[in-house]
Amino acid sequence: MKILSAQQIRAADAYTIEHEPISSVLLMERAAMECAGWMVHTFGETPPPYYIFCGMGNNGGDGLVIARRLQEQGFAVQAWLVHTADTPSADNAANQPYYPELQHIREPGEFPLLEEPGIIVDALFGTGLNRPVEGWAAGVIHKINDQRHRHTIVSIDMPSGMMADEPSLHFPCVHARYTLTFEYYKLAFLLPENGERTGKTELLKIGIHPDYTAQVQTEYHLTDPETIRTIYRPRDAFSHKGTYGHALMIAGSYGKMGAAVLATRACLRAGAGLVTAHIPRCGYEIMQTAVPEAMCDTEESALYSAHFDEPFRLRQAPDYAVVGIGPGIGADTATAKALERLLQAFHKPMVLDADALNIIGKYPALLPQIPKDSILTPHPKEFERLFGSTDNHFERLELLTRKACELQLYILLKGKYSAMACPDGAVYFNPTGNPGMATAGAGDVLTGILTGLLSQGYTPKAALLLGAWLHGLAGDLAADDLSEEALVAEDIIHYLGQAYLNIKK
Repeated sequence: MKILSAQQIRAADAYTIEHEPISSVLLMERAAMECAGWMVHTFGETPPPYYIFCGMGNNGGDGLVIARRLQEQGFAVQAWLVHTADTPSADNAANQPYYPELQHIREPGEFPLLEEPGIIVDALFGTGLNRPVEGWAAGVIHKINDQRHRHTIVSIDMPSGMMADEPSLHFPCVHARYTLTFEYYKLAFLLPENGERTGKTELLKIGIHPDYTAQVQTEYHLTDPETIRTIYRPRDAFSHKGTYGHALMIAGSYGKMGAAVLATRACLRAGAGLVTAHIPRCGYEIMQTAVPEAMCDTEESALYSAHFDEPFRLRQAPDYAVVGIGPGIGADTATAKALERLLQAFHKPMVLDADALNIIGKYPALLPQIPKDSILTPHPKEFERLFGSTDNHFERLELLTRKACELQLYILLKGKYSAMACPDGAVYFNPTGNPGMATAGAGDVLTGILTGLLSQGYTPKAALLLGAWLHGLAGDLAADDLSEEALVAEDIIHYLGQAYLNIKK
């Protein structure tokens, strides 16, 4: 699914108006009808009163139509026009006569006392906002936010005060419980700084012309089920284990063998034909017992998995389809030197996570040595160690994209909507997953899944998109059965099979 800029969204509206054809007033009617329908479905036939605050632009016009639609269905509605500009937009003005009970707010002191708890509909500003809300209009936003503990706030298209394509963290902005947005997700919704203010996002289809969506170019995408089903490859009936590759998982150290077990088990469960776990001697019995399907290659070191004390180990590395390295390996000097030797010996795409990234953060000269098209999976702190800090999440996204292009790597920055930057400049956001996955070992499982998919011959881009989707979906299925609170990393592995079945439906 494409994520469009505010300018592209305006162009989509204009294209639809011209080519459907439909008038702008009727397109507004269609959008507002979808919003009103969602509210009736969500809040029921006997909801508390609706308090609708409309701005002077087309977002306010949406609010006026919503007010009329709800009132026509017999709901208790009050609506106010907030005079944030001298004159309303043409479509806003066209809808005002159809709601004669419209009240007016021209200064903060006229903000109403909302005694009965109800549903506040925020229709002040939409995607057209390109600067911070200031003056008394900002005061209205603050007054709406003051009500959020007594009332449910629903924002139309965007929370008022938020900008679609630029940072607005420190600007006045409505804190919505729900945001009803039209046709496309906005980039701002997918970044951590706006999560609390956006609430739960509901995507409403309003009939934007499909030809525009098909032809418009954008660097940002939200992965969707259709994309994943296109990527997924069913197994060949005449295949054998060699068909799905031999993966090498370099993981674990004394006290951190759990990371190695999780990554190795996930690699197998994701579908790798064979997996060899390169581990320290202290973990041999653990691995053979916990993952009997895996082969073990032990270090001379009793404590560390990645010292490569015997040169033949590195000579064997190119024989593997893929190498996954990082979970639990530690970051001592000998391990750092071993990682450097591995990068010099293995030239296929690999998966690097956890301590492998921490080592590279300490020794940035290793970055250019990573094989092209490899996958890095940092969490935000690991990303900072690798590439430096930024002032906001928009800047961090730009830095992520730039580094993926410069280094010709795939970089997955973990988060609620993990951002996956590609070497060609495209960025995909993954929507699956839940807060229960904020648990020890979940990242090790992701490393194993990605390694297992690369082993089977998926391209790095396909492995990245499919792997992130499967990882999050397995977590969602586990949370549905077990709760977010009780979720542990092993549950993600256990539900991987259900995630695959979900894709096949």
